[in-house]
Amino acid sequence: MFCREYWAITGGNPFEVVELAAKGRERGLRPDQENIAQLRDLASAVKGSGLIERLEQLGPSTVRLAWAAAVLGSSGISKRLAGDLAALGEAQTDEAIQQLEAARILTVLTNIRREQVVEFCHPLIATAVYRSIPAGVRVAMHGMAAQAVIDEGLGAVAAARHMLEMHPEGDPWVVQQLRQAARDSFSAGAPDAARRYLARALREPPEVEDRAQVLFELGAASLLTEPATTVNHLRAALEEPKIEQGLREAIIYRLAQALAHIGRIEQATELLAEEIRNTTSPRTKLRMQAELFKWNAVRVDEQDSPARSRLLAKYATRLAGRDLAERHILGLRSWDAVMRGEPAEQALHYAEKALNGGMSWTDPDFGFEVPVVVALTLMYCDQPGRAEEMFHSAIAEFEEMGWRGAHLSFAYTLLGYIRYRRGRLAEAEDFVRRGLQVADRVGHGVPAQWYAIGTLIETLLARGRVARAEEVARSYGLGDNFPKAVVYPDPQAVWGKLLLARGETEEAERQLRAAGERLVRRGTRNPSWSPWQLDLALAQVKHKPEEARAAAEEAVCRARTFGTASAIGHALRVAAATTDPVRATALLEEAVAHLEQSPAAYELAHALIDHGTALHAVGNLEQAAQQLYRGMETATTCGADALATQARKQLAAAGLRPRRLHLTEQDSLTTAEHSAARHAALGLDNTAIADRMESDEQTVSELLSAVFTKLGTDRTGLRRALGLTSGEEPEEH
Repeated sequence: MFCREYWAITGGNPFEVVELAAKGRERGLRPDQENIAQLRDLASAVKGSGLIERLEQLGPSTVRLAWAAAVLGSSGISKRLAGDLAALGEAQTDEAIQQLEAARILTVLTNIRREQVVEFCHPLIATAVYRSIPAGVRVAMHGMAAQAVIDEGLGAVAAARHMLEMHPEGDPWVVQQLRQAARDSFSAGAPDAARRYLARALREPPEVEDRAQVLFELGAASLLTEPATTVNHLRAALEEPKIEQGLREAIIYRLAQALAHIGRIEQATELLAEEIRNTTSPRTKLRMQAELFKWNAVRVDEQDSPARSRLLAKYATRLAGRDLAERHILGLRSWDAVMRGEPAEQALHYAEKALNGGMSWTDPDFGFEVPVVVALTLMYCDQPGRAEEMFHSAIAEFEEMGWRGAHLSFAYTLLGYIRYRRGRLAEAEDFVRRGLQVADRVGHGVPAQWYAIGTLIETLLARGRVARAEEVARSYGLGDNFPKAVVYPDPQAVWGKLLLARGETEEAERQLRAAGERLVRRGTRNPSWSPWQLDLALAQVKHKPEEARAAAEEAVCRARTFGTASAIGHALRVAAATTDPVRATALLEEAVAHLEQSPAAYELAHALIDHGTALHAVGNLEQAAQQLYRGMETATTCGADALATQARKQLAAAGLRPRRLHLTEQDSLTTAEHSAARHAALGLDNTAIADRMESDEQTVSELLSAVFTKLGTDRTGLRRALGLTSGEEPEEH
């Protein structure tokens, strides 16, 4: 009974349990039922007001020290600082601490610097003491504490905690310290704290000549998680009467970025275009032009995309990449080359020039968008391994900076997109779902969300999980409307592909055709960037075979112009579905040959299975079995369950029994693969490599296919992927 009452009185609170036990021991209270009434009396001295009454009995000096400690914090409190804040001498401070220690309110410790500090015996005591301080006194003590902390050299962040509790008085010193605390917090990866400090600085308020700067800093700190709020702050900054030109330009850059992040691309580009017309500085004009190129590239309703491409190309030919503005224009030129389907060598040329000199993912003035498109240029040019390296660096930089908003969402989503393109579908799904979670927190309908939705649906379709893809589309209203920004994969084309997977071929054809017409108007012709034309051919193949064949053949021509093995192989695979079995067999053989030279494992699995199926149809059972077995293993490794099931059904239809799968590690090269890779890095073709390895060309082709898949590169990037410098020959092992 006594124990139950003890528990009821304290509520199981560890601090109150210990305090009540100590009081009972002092009184010699035995744990008997007849002592329950006394137990309740003792409890009142432990809880809330009872504790404060005990504190007040220790004298005014001791109370002031306890108040000072509560204001300074609950742990690691400097004895000297507490004494100064309480206006006590050294002897008075020591005496007060002894009293508080005896009353089990404070305890004395030695910190890592061998200094004596005090802290409250329990956080609840600190809270009770803090709440007991009269409101006016508490505010005044926080003001004194802020100054004392700065004088002690503990920094603006430590002082800012106290400034948050002070009443605004228009003090420029407070504004200065809060701004410094915000900068320190942002650099340390605490953007939320930075926003709190800047919002408080704005309420102080700052002097007229500093107000625009504070609004800018507050808007910049809110960009990652609340871009709409950023727009409001930056527009207010531009309306300030006193604003110097350099700050105005910085506000314009950031405002355009914020507008783009909430889908208001047209407003972003109009803002930049007006500034370009008004500025007289050549370097400023170039910087603004770089921003305008960037946002026009993702504007759906851009009036003359080909003209922008021509102007961008003109700029890029005369820039050397001397600074970030020039490198950003070069990076945008590489991306434009990809979207327009120019030869991949051209796109890679400009990407390398953009990367020469470095690019930062977290540069507050330039944003992260251009590093994103440079990385994706590498991916579309069959070097996804390098693209992954860039995105891993991005995630590390974002997390180090404490950035948890749209930037991190894009990084996770696009890393997932690269994994999807490489055929690592389970990993792709995991990354994209993480990106979508972050995007959902940023806001509904923002570009980051559209990127994640489309990539997730593409990945689920590749895995054969149509029902889950439908669920994602339904949850986010895909098909009801499409974004007003250029998003990849293109949402309308993804919607058409999903409709096709559901068997709604007529509506799929309509959506894919509409997506294609829109993209062609923009000059976007690369089937590697958006394979809408190939999906359209599949939608038409049964009821419009001639149109399907024409669409597929045109996509093949465009893929050959771009020139990557993955693009050509994919296009040839789909073209085979629009023609007769004999012609299809030849096209699929060529598709496999190309895809074996690429890192696109999922596409290779698809082509192998289609090739095996076509060979079975024309009676070549032995080669059909070889391709089907290999395709099934590749599909299983990719996580393409439906594709692997399709291969098993084809083997069963051919009267063959699926053999046990021999799956290998995805990243580590075998001895034979490493040997083939070294020879290929020397520039030897497959015939020469087969002679060196005393093997046959088919075996070499399969070995190199595994190499390209594991290292995430095609033949042109093999030397770099193996860690070889220019001119260095691979060592023989």
